[in-house]
Amino acid sequence: MIKKISFIILSTTLFLSSCNLPFGGQGDSNTGNTGVDTNPSTQAAQTVEALLTAQALQVPQNTATNTPATNVLPTNTLIPLPTNTSIPLATPTQNCDAMKFITDVTISDGTIMTPGQAFTKTWRLQNTGTCSWTPSYVIVFNNGNVMGGPSTQALAGNVNPGGTIDISANFIAPATNGDYTANYKIRNAAGVLFGQFYVQIKVGSSSGSDGPFAVTGVTYSQSTFTEGSYVNCPKITADITVNKAGSVTYHWIQSGFGNSEETISFSEAGTKSVSNKWYVGPLAPGPLWTSVYIDEPNHQDFSHFTVTPCTGYP
Repeated sequence: MIKKISFIILSTTLFLSSCNLPFGGQGDSNTGNTGVDTNPSTQAAQTVEALLTAQALQVPQNTATNTPATNVLPTNTLIPLPTNTSIPLATPTQNCDAMKFITDVTISDGTIMTPGQAFTKTWRLQNTGTCSWTPSYVIVFNNGNVMGGPSTQALAGNVNPGGTIDISANFIAPATNGDYTANYKIRNAAGVLFGQFYVQIKVGSSSGSDGPFAVTGVTYSQSTFTEGSYVNCPKITADITVNKAGSVTYHWIQSGFGNSEETISFSEAGTKSVSNKWYVGPLAPGPLWTSVYIDEPNHQDFSHFTVTPCTGYP
């Protein structure tokens, strides 16, 4: 095929060479103003160009397709890390029954007593557990010297968690000189003991001159009086005991309301009685109670005594 095309190109070239001589005189009478070139040589050249173009179209083109290689990387699959689960800290176990000693309301530790002296000890305790204390809870003598105190004594009322209670117990100082302690615990309804508190005194024949002047105990009793329309009203007597000569300043408290101060003097260690009339009707909100607060020298509230109101009231 290529030889055939080469022959055609050679023949055409010779033909054009022979036609390249002057034709038609000095002027070109075959060329008009038509925009078409009628020159035989020009037409021959165009014919050759057309043949070459056609041949070029027929020759296969060895076109290399440069397809870039695609590097397919493996998919990175994210592996989730283990979840950091917080481990809760262990919560301290709360006790159903727990107790905290707050203060000695009466008879501070080491108070000096005379042999055989009667006194009232009052503790203030707090319920620090999660269960309420009820009258089925009792204080129990645990060890030491009982000093005539109770072996068991029920609580006077309920004490909710966080609440406090004043517990009073009556004691008698031993007849022999020395230091004495009585340890107590609380026992719940199931018989389980918890907490600890105590009373501690010093007994000496010369105790009146060894220690500071102090009120060592207050006990109460109730009688009645009638005045006009006030019938069978309460008259409260308080027996105040001191360890040596001195003057005591005190005031009565009635269900939280205080009265004016009074003074009583002692020429020696011993007990004296003071009384207070209370004009209180049966419709008064209860429970009613009274106590003696020692302003001097102790600054102590000596227990609470439950009071029965008048039976007749104007």
